[in-house]
Amino acid sequence: MIDIILHGSSGRMGQVVASVAASDPEVRIVAGIDSSLNGSNSDFPTYSSFEQCKESASVIIDFSSPVAIPKVLQSACKRKLPLVIATTGLSPEDLKAIKTASEVIPILRSANMSLGVNLMYELSQKAASCLGDKFDIEIIEKHHNQKADSPSGTAFALADAINEAFLDPKNYVYGRNSKHEKRTANEIGIHAIRAGTINGEHTALFAGKDEALSITHTAYSRQIFASGAIAAAKFTVKKPAGLYSFRDMLSEHSAVTNIYIVDGQSLVTINHIPYKPQAVSDIFEALGNENINIDMISQTAPLNGEVDISFTLPLKHLPRAMDRIAALKKNFPNLSSIAYDNVSKLTVEGVGMEIQSGIAARIFGIMAKQNISIKTITTSETKISCIIEKADELLAVKAISDEFGI
Repeated sequence: MIDIILHGSSGRMGQVVASVAASDPEVRIVAGIDSSLNGSNSDFPTYSSFEQCKESASVIIDFSSPVAIPKVLQSACKRKLPLVIATTGLSPEDLKAIKTASEVIPILRSANMSLGVNLMYELSQKAASCLGDKFDIEIIEKHHNQKADSPSGTAFALADAINEAFLDPKNYVYGRNSKHEKRTANEIGIHAIRAGTINGEHTALFAGKDEALSITHTAYSRQIFASGAIAAAKFTVKKPAGLYSFRDMLSEHSAVTNIYIVDGQSLVTINHIPYKPQAVSDIFEALGNENINIDMISQTAPLNGEVDISFTLPLKHLPRAMDRIAALKKNFPNLSSIAYDNVSKLTVEGVGMEIQSGIAARIFGIMAKQNISIKTITTSETKISCIIEKADELLAVKAISDEFGI
């Protein structure tokens, strides 16, 4: 059971968090802190300050205001409690204080606790990297008429995510009131609307010549933010001191999302290739001229003026490949090769691999426990592929699926 101290418990979001927590069997709120209320409600005691709160807890969730951040950080560090900060409108001084506190306790801070919004950051960044400076970028955010900070923290986070796609960051321009000049290419416009009871809507607009692309997220209730905050609390209590983001949390769940097998493969290793660009070029040109489709190319570091190269190819192409390699010995007398036929390529994918460490260690640890031999390995930011015996296919897939809950 994860015991939560909820800071800002009497506010709108605090009340929603309390409601969501009440229906989650893995968590419970043991105390609330809110300067506007001193007493208790029907579910948990509420205090006006941390000093009054004597309950022990596993984590603090903060949905309050920027002015309370110094006190929240001080109390969390004193109690050695992980902290989830969902408060927006933070100043550079607040962010610096959070960074300092994260050296003592684990802190997850996000301007928006919604899964959809955090995915929107990624999609908008990708759009910016593809469209470049040929498209103008504007951000429009809408919130209820009681929201104090403007623009929203989410709008700033969205603009920052987009700006990471550019070598030369763009300037932020807030609204266009009283401006009597043309828009420049080196800017991101940010506009805020405060009206009615809008829970939150954010749009990233990319406008080019005769076309426009909009990426929009709409929040239909505050419950999505409360659910995200509770998920963040569950994540943070397991972590060492450090500063974490919602992206870190999402990557943990997306470390491995897919496993697949390609059978009917063969593996070839060519040894004693001269460490010369032309030698490597000649080998792949010979294979390419035979329309042999190769994959998983890997090369060793040079040793004594030679390198070894391995690659995979469909089993049906193996005889032709070995003939072409044998023919190359006329130009490279020391060349030798070995082939493994009827092996399988096991590929493990997950976008979280890009920012989460230790995934390869877990995968190969699982393979070792199952005594599965690996003949070669290649990787990318989000993929690990290895060649194994065909007889080990089902065992490998089951073991990895069980480990990562796929």
